[in-house]
Amino acid sequence: MNIFEWPEFNCVLFREINGLSITLRIVLALLMGGILGTERGLRNRPAGFMTYVLVCIGSTIIMLTNQYISTIYPETDPTRLAAQVVSGIGFLGAGTIIVTRNDEVRGLTTAAGLWLAAGLGLAIGVGFYMGAVIGFGFSLFALVSLKKVDIYIKQHAKTMDIYLEYNSSFSLRRLSEYTQEQHFELFDMQRGNVKTLNQELGTLIFSIGLTQKLNHNDILDNLYALDGVEYIREIA
Repeated sequence: MNIFEWPEFNCVLFREINGLSITLRIVLALLMGGILGTERGLRNRPAGFMTYVLVCIGSTIIMLTNQYISTIYPETDPTRLAAQVVSGIGFLGAGTIIVTRNDEVRGLTTAAGLWLAAGLGLAIGVGFYMGAVIGFGFSLFALVSLKKVDIYIKQHAKTMDIYLEYNSSFSLRRLSEYTQEQHFELFDMQRGNVKTLNQELGTLIFSIGLTQKLNHNDILDNLYALDGVEYIREIA
């Protein structure tokens, strides 16, 4: 027996194109895409429940169509449509990636999730149930449980990109002195301004290099304590 086939799915009804297998595959796509999309939606990401469901079901239907074509025309390549999905979904994912005015890149995980949903849909659509279910399990584990690992790594990286807003009492020299005292490397500084309801503030976007692993939140707290700093955060 092929190790990638479950005995209960070796039945012709589940392997070939028929009403039962089509329904099963689309239902699985809806469930898996919906669960992944719900996780993204709860984090208020641009692509949520409906986007993931549609991508997963759509790629499943494309793969079903692929399998159907190969049964009618045996000489055709059964992977051509799937290959187009793998490359084409990148355009949809790219639409979720944005760069904010603070040079912050957002949407990368959502874009990768859409690409993943398409992959799951293709696996379901071709009847590769075991691969789809195992892949879905590990994917959900990564999105939910490994998020803390990702946050820890970012908070202890040796480089920080920082966005800062300041008023007239802020001293750029004091910022430079602070980084020197802490043996930080200050580089890639960009200056600008932003208007609020009450005043106009200056803005700084800069990077600092750390000589050792430090908690980024502690560094932000120390920078926020400098005179004139109105707002500060790390750019993800």
